Amino acid sequence: MKEDMKKIVHYLEDRKRTIATMESCTGGAICHAITNIEGASRVFQYSAITYSNDFKIRMGVSKEIIDTYSVYSFETADAMSKTIATFANSDFGVGITGMLNRVDEKNKSEKTNRVYISIYSREKETFFHKEVEVHSLDRPTNKNTVLRHFLHLFLNEIIK
Repeated sequence: MKEDMKKIVHYLEDRKRTIATMESCTGGAICHAITNIEGASRVFQYSAITYSNDFKIRMGVSKEIIDTYSVYSFETADAMSKTIATFANSDFGVGITGMLNRVDEKNKSEKTNRVYISIYSREKETFFHKEVEVHSLDRPTNKNTVLRHFLHLFLNEIIK
């Protein structure tokens, strides 16, 4: 995974592009992976861990989007990615929201154990999406799964 993240950081650096993240359920895993790469300071603008809906809203995500589509949706992930790109004046914004390992059968829904990844390109005004289903009861394992899917999405949709 480190080599893939190096490719992303070098891609951004070579093109003088920047990235910012707004993460919820991953708790900064994407930010952590980016900042582990030499040269990240030249491309990484800002990160917000907005674990609660209140802080998503304080950062600029519309309460109506969360209320209408739920916090566990592409609509919310899109709002997060666009909001953070705008806030940080960054070329790319990453928004991640979802559930990593809800095991309570009583509260289970179709969105259980799903994570929504959105990458927003300000230049193209385009969103790139990935829905990830996680299966482990171990949160760090699920965070790494989401990280792998983020890397794959960026490498295959943006860098190509």
